[in-house]
Amino acid sequence: MTKNPNSFLTDKKFPFCPGCGHGISIHALNKALKELNLEAKDVVVVSDIGCSGLIDPLFATHTIHGLHGRSPALGLGVAMALSENKNKKVIAFIGDGGATIGLQHILEAARRNVDMTLIVLNNLLYGMTGGQISGLSTKKYKKIIDFEQDIPPFDLIELAHASGARFAVRVNNTKKVKDTLIQAIKTEGFSIVEAASLCPSYGMKKMDDLIEVADAENILEHDRPATILKDKETVSLIEKTQVIKPTFTANVTQRKGFLIAGSAGGGAQSVAKFLAMAGIYAGLETTMKGEYPITVGTGFSVAEVIFDHKKINYTGLLAPEYILIVSVDGLNKVQSKLNTESTILMDEKLVTDELLATYPNILSVPLTKNFNKKSLALAAVAYVLNKENIIPLDALKEAVSTHRLKDIFIEVIDKVIEV
Repeated sequence: MTKNPNSFLTDKKFPFCPGCGHGISIHALNKALKELNLEAKDVVVVSDIGCSGLIDPLFATHTIHGLHGRSPALGLGVAMALSENKNKKVIAFIGDGGATIGLQHILEAARRNVDMTLIVLNNLLYGMTGGQISGLSTKKYKKIIDFEQDIPPFDLIELAHASGARFAVRVNNTKKVKDTLIQAIKTEGFSIVEAASLCPSYGMKKMDDLIEVADAENILEHDRPATILKDKETVSLIEKTQVIKPTFTANVTQRKGFLIAGSAGGGAQSVAKFLAMAGIYAGLETTMKGEYPITVGTGFSVAEVIFDHKKINYTGLLAPEYILIVSVDGLNKVQSKLNTESTILMDEKLVTDELLATYPNILSVPLTKNFNKKSLALAAVAYVLNKENIIPLDALKEAVSTHRLKDIFIEVIDKVIEV
């Protein structure tokens, strides 16, 4: 809490090293907010990791603490949500190290030009981790420490301006910081203030020396209106959700697990969804989850479905009653899960003498002989439901009835009875 109702700062002692320049910008912001006649409840301060991330307890405003380099992204999200309320102000802090790590977030915030202010406390190094150079360490500073002199720094103000920032400023004179912040906060749109800051522990110990090696002050502006996101009425996703009412009766009383293994594009995920829906139509509790590689257009596609009369609290399928394998990709993925207890249904082209010798419980079915490769998973599911008399095939037909290819799917289900 703060003892001074006119202050935006709490009574907490500043945690910075003696001589650290960060306190100058914090006091300047406090004065700027006062002169703007704002109230603490109308200000959101977002902090980062590093020395600039120690500010949260210092402000009596709303505060959010983010990951390294992410305060601009967090601030952007808050500002987007508040963009119709001009009485609210979002101010994010970041160091030059965080700005290096989160550069893309800064450029994105500038491009979107939502009303917020980003304060970059630039001491030309990573202070909390030992004084390593950052992407904003200037050539003059790197010449002093004799490190990477041939690699130029980012000009954050130029980059932010090129990305669309309404107001982009680099200020080295500490006496200008307060007035610069006032102008930045008053600006409607994205504003960025890069303020020179001392790091006596690892960097420059005197302000005159810091100004000597810092990039020159610069002010760049765009004449573009702030982006305002307007709320709009949308239909609730819950309202769009299909309500499935039980209309059939299941023929099993025990929990049943299905493992469907196929290839990308073979419909394993869709068929698993149809199977889960069919279970609900048959009055059962069901779960469904899928697994496939990042390259969704190639490789394996595996899905798990569980049926039970009881509530399913754990969706893991350690020992499926039915393993349905319709492609080489699927077989390679689930081969380690094959066992002699499950019913293993496989397309006959995948069955080898070696597999039969190891797993005599394999049920070889001529799927590819009777169905195209995009129908194999559905045919396998329909086959096992019919053969094992688990739920009526009509429940599965009902599940596919809302799909645009329902006629083809129902034809596949009907044909399974003849195989």
